[in-house]
Formats: sequence, structure tokens, C-alpha cells
Amino acid sequence: MQTDIIERLAGIGSGSPLAEALKARAEIMRLSDASHEAVLRPKTPGGLSHALRAALAARMAAWLGNDALAAHYRALLQEAGSGQAAEDLAATVATTESLPAERRLAAIVRHVDLVTREPREATRADIEALRAAGLDEADIVRLSELAAFVNYQARVIAGFRCLQDVM
Repeated sequence: MQTDIIERLAGIGSGSPLAEALKARAEIMRLSDASHEAVLRPKTPGGLSHALRAALAARMAAWLGNDALAAHYRALLQEAGSGQAAEDLAATVATTESLPAERRLAAIVRHVDLVTREPREATRADIEALRAAGLDEADIVRLSELAAFVNYQARVIAGFRCLQDVM
């Protein structure tokens, strides 16, 4: 398991004032890394493969303007899958420029775009759209966990970058 993902992507240098302050919050950082593994590479991925999760995470990070986080997730996509399927995910899911043609995948992508870009606009109808596209309850929960975690991670990284500027 990777450690200190948020600290690394926020560019927090070892021995810096912020790194020293975070030592008092080591358990939170450990739990964030554990959440990363649980959400991105669970033992039982259900209907959301590890490669799809990484591609979706890269897309969300790109929408949030975090290039380092998007690159991290594109690298996870490459680790999770190879061949045409991974290339297709990289081209249609991991970038913000396109939507996949396949109905189920397009519904998933539209949903993560919505909850990342305009979360207040999400309604029960959006969950129903996922069901209509073939997602079961467990995969809708898994997708929600992924979206929540990547958005959390991006915001913590952004906050740490701001703190570095004032410390």
C-alpha cells in the first residue's frame, strides 16, 4: 500500500513546517491512505473494475484542476489494466473531453461529472438514471464512495498547498 499519497501530491517536503504539523495528525493521513486502497482497489470491486475506478478518479481530478492527482490516477489505470480496454478507458473516461458511447458507462461518467462539478444539482432522478443504465444498489454505493473520496482528496491537497504558502 502506498503511504502519504495526499502529502506527496500536495508537495509537502519532509521536515517542512507543514510536515511537522501533520505528524500530530498521522492517524488521519493513514486512514486517508487506507481509504484510497479500499475505494480504488477493493478486494471485491463489484461492477466497477479497478481500471474503471482509476479512470473515473482521473476524470474527477481533472475536472477539479488537480493535474498531479489526475496523473496519479492515470498511472493507477495503467497498473490496473492493459490492452484495448484500458486504452479505451483512458480515452473516453479518464479525460474530460469525451463521453463513452456505451450506455452504462456513459451514465456512470455523467454521474461523476455531475457530483464533481455541480453536486447541488444532483437529485434522486440521477440515481434512478444509474439504475436504469443497469447499476445495482451496491455499485451505486461504490460509485458514490469513489466520488466522495476523490473530491475529498483533491480538496485536502488544495488546502495543504495553500497552507504551505503561508507557513
